[in-house]
Amino acid sequence: MTAFPNTWSFALSLTDQTAERISRTIATEIGASPKQVVSAVELLDGGATVPFIARYRKEVTGGLDDTQLRTLGDRLTYLRDMEARRKSIVESITGQGKMTDALAKSIAQADTKAVLEDLYLPYKPKRRTKAMIARENGLEPLLAAIKEYRGKDPAALAQGFLSDAVTTAKDALNGARDILAEELTENAALLGGLRDFMKKEARITAKVVPGKEQEGAKFSDYFDHQEDWASIPSHRALAILRAAKEEVVTIEIAPEPEAGVQRATDMVAAAVGVPGHAPGDQWLRDAAAWTWRVKLSLSMYVDLLSDLRRRSHEEAINVFARNLKDLLLAAPAGSMATLGLDPGIRTGVKAAVVDATGKLLETATLYPFQPRMDLRGAQAKIAEMVKRHGVKLIAIGNGTASRETERMVAETLKMLPGEKPTKVVVSEAGASVYSASELAAREFPELDVSLRGAVSIARRLQDPLAELVKITPESIGVGQYQHDVDQRRLAQALEGVVEDAVNAVGVDLNMASAPLLSHVAGLGQSLAQAIVTHRDIHGAFDSRKALLKVTGLGPKAFEQCAGFLRIRDGKEPLDASSVHPEAYDVARRIVQACGRDIRDIMGKPEALKGVKAEQFVDDRFGLPTVRDILGELEKPGRDPRPSFKTATFADGVEDIKDLRPGMVLEGTVTNVAAFGAFVDIGVHQDGLVHVSQLADRFVKDPHEVVKAGDVVKVTVTEVDVPRKRIGLTMKKDGGASAREDKVARDAGPGGRSGGRGSAGPGGKGGPGGRGPRGSGPQGGSAGSNGALGDALKAAMRKR
Repeated sequence: MTAFPNTWSFALSLTDQTAERISRTIATEIGASPKQVVSAVELLDGGATVPFIARYRKEVTGGLDDTQLRTLGDRLTYLRDMEARRKSIVESITGQGKMTDALAKSIAQADTKAVLEDLYLPYKPKRRTKAMIARENGLEPLLAAIKEYRGKDPAALAQGFLSDAVTTAKDALNGARDILAEELTENAALLGGLRDFMKKEARITAKVVPGKEQEGAKFSDYFDHQEDWASIPSHRALAILRAAKEEVVTIEIAPEPEAGVQRATDMVAAAVGVPGHAPGDQWLRDAAAWTWRVKLSLSMYVDLLSDLRRRSHEEAINVFARNLKDLLLAAPAGSMATLGLDPGIRTGVKAAVVDATGKLLETATLYPFQPRMDLRGAQAKIAEMVKRHGVKLIAIGNGTASRETERMVAETLKMLPGEKPTKVVVSEAGASVYSASELAAREFPELDVSLRGAVSIARRLQDPLAELVKITPESIGVGQYQHDVDQRRLAQALEGVVEDAVNAVGVDLNMASAPLLSHVAGLGQSLAQAIVTHRDIHGAFDSRKALLKVTGLGPKAFEQCAGFLRIRDGKEPLDASSVHPEAYDVARRIVQACGRDIRDIMGKPEALKGVKAEQFVDDRFGLPTVRDILGELEKPGRDPRPSFKTATFADGVEDIKDLRPGMVLEGTVTNVAAFGAFVDIGVHQDGLVHVSQLADRFVKDPHEVVKAGDVVKVTVTEVDVPRKRIGLTMKKDGGASAREDKVARDAGPGGRSGGRGSAGPGGKGGPGGRGPRGSGPQGGSAGSNGALGDALKAAMRKR
């Protein structure tokens, strides 16, 4: 074995070549060219934000969108970390004097962290092992002799290696086996082959721990469950992992008991080389089987469990992110005076009126229900507030007593003369979190916590985005096993969703709160607060340029944020659009070519009909930017969100007990999971439209059909009052296929598959389901860090 000189130079070549390799890898993964990736990386490394790059640097990146850019950023971090690890491994092995040309080449070609670690395993500093002790006792030559002299009895060979430390042939052979086992468990090629084999062939099996049937009843679908590791959906994997963490089930990940295990054993034996049936071959074959059974099968279990956990986390995070995006970009009801009602029975209905800008005008507590039963007083107060403040919208929280409150409001509106306000039931998920937050305390220091929730409910009807950004995404209630997943990764992904949503809509600089401004590209909490403080002291901003007067806001931050901030009726008409100040000259050239005042052109598409974008391309701004400018001049500051629409709940259907199969109802999609969509139909418990029931065609991804906030018509197919489960369908057959699918799922491989998310650990209503006040998706506080270890312990107990 010879040390390879200048190994790092050989393995990674030059730093720019390493960067090139990273760029090629990412380009393939996001469907772009290496040149696009290099340009995007340069911008990100230079401090540019994803929204800014996606919107204002299209020429530079070739039009990469925000989704591609965020994937690029994630992969860039992973691959750079991997290159750093590669360098560390090379330096470690080289320092030991054990580097070879072949090993250096293998390390250079490793394309995942797992492969790198497999290659490093034999050289990784480790604690004293049985194999080390066996080598110290002189047993390595015994292993070599067994391999070389296959025709001799290994026990006879072992007699020549006895000593004070090794007193019997059995001890000697066990020591030789320990050395062989260590060699096999550090064989990178074998580990890679076994890992690939297991990913294709392994089955994941869950078995209830005897005596835990009653305690773990919510996991009953997984008491005797088995399916392919490669295809298990994330929601079922997460449910099984949580059941294992709570010590309700044990988990096994293994190939088929006979044929699969034999194939794995044969792979291990092949790595040793046992072609015949001589005594030495048989001993080596037995040693290979022992190594698989005792060492490698457990190693593969840990690897696949870890991979399953990572994969499931990513899928769950993606589901959460998509639902959050849909919720944030839900249609705003608009700038109108709004009465917010936070329903309650014993503690009363909390009421708050806000004006068209969201400013609090009045609060009250109403007691229309038990024990006070002051219905007339409550109705009179609502009528009084509506008349005094010109209320156009009434937002009713969807928690406890929501339907009773809605009925009371409907009766009140019948008594009002003239045009009546529109009543809307809105999700109050997270309202209590906002009410008790430091932000709410600063905003309403004199207001009771319970009344702050009514303010939030009113505002989220006016503009969901502006209000929901004040609440941590995890509290909004659209996740799937959100407390079980990697919390750092979850927070990172959700922050990206919020940032993209805020910047896609744009922010009114003179109206926005600090929490909303903090998500604008290039700002953050401190600069957002500085902007609000400056606005409070000096009054409204009359131009975007005036932002540069804000303490701490320099040219770089201005470049990133300016295009996403809007100023209505300011000195510069373009400040009301998404045209970036750096491109105002282009916009003015377009206006000049039309021969009219800019105010006569903005918002009038007919004035720009004869304009050709190609005529205004220059060395700074290409065709994509010019087209965006023309689009903004046609519809300045356009809101990408849909028009407002609300569901109408059926009269007399207020509780799950009121439901009957065959009922056709209208509802609002509250949450979309991998297995289907949850719909609020006004009974305080969401119903589930399984993915197979979303349309009269095959649907792979529920997001193809519905998104959070959609108003849909559904038919009730199943009502399970004790378990609080409601089955719904959106198919035209009204549920016939739903019953057939349910029978098929219940009779599927391994018993009930849990395909409709019925295991329950996701909170009431199944995984991601929502119980009263939208608290269900969290499904408890199980942390993610211990899930893998606890599952491993459960499996070890089983073994």
